[in-house]
Amino acid sequence: MFDAIHRVFNHPFARKLFLRLRYVLFLVFLVVLARYTDVSRLPGGFLVSLFGEAIQLWSFASLVKNEQLTARGPYVLVRNPMYLGRFFLILGLMLLLGNVYLTIAYVVLYYFYMVNRVQREERRLTEILGQPYRDYGARVNRFLPAFDKLTDPAVRFFSWQVLFRNNGHWNLLAMLLFYAVLYSYVVYFR
Repeated sequence: MFDAIHRVFNHPFARKLFLRLRYVLFLVFLVVLARYTDVSRLPGGFLVSLFGEAIQLWSFASLVKNEQLTARGPYVLVRNPMYLGRFFLILGLMLLLGNVYLTIAYVVLYYFYMVNRVQREERRLTEILGQPYRDYGARVNRFLPAFDKLTDPAVRFFSWQVLFRNNGHWNLLAMLLFYAVLYSYVVYFR
């Protein structure tokens, strides 16, 4: 059964279809959020999303894409912090709906998305970066952070220049703006 699900997430047509429909699906999701969000759930959802955004910002401020092996900042703790951050960012939005079943469905779907996307990405990075990436993969977990590495000085890496080059600031601005608009709508217009 899991093999069939993985095949769907790796099927070229399904991936292209999702890419084409992602903005429409996101807009539908926003309409549903605007309709069903209760103001009492906004602080908790915002904090979970903010936690995810913080992980993403740290990742943006550490990553030099496709040019060099990034083994600093959150990449010391886990190989895929960007996907972990995105998971929490969206989880915060899902919590706004107050529906346990939809939240569980999101967690399951995101798991299959992340596992399959990361496997494809790691194959590509191995081709680009070679043995150094294989060595990195052997010592750093794919998804579960190794908190015993928090004392490594490379964990503290954060570069504003790299953050801006990766457009991380726009990611933060979009999230804050989204929550501000959603809050305003839920409180003042509904």
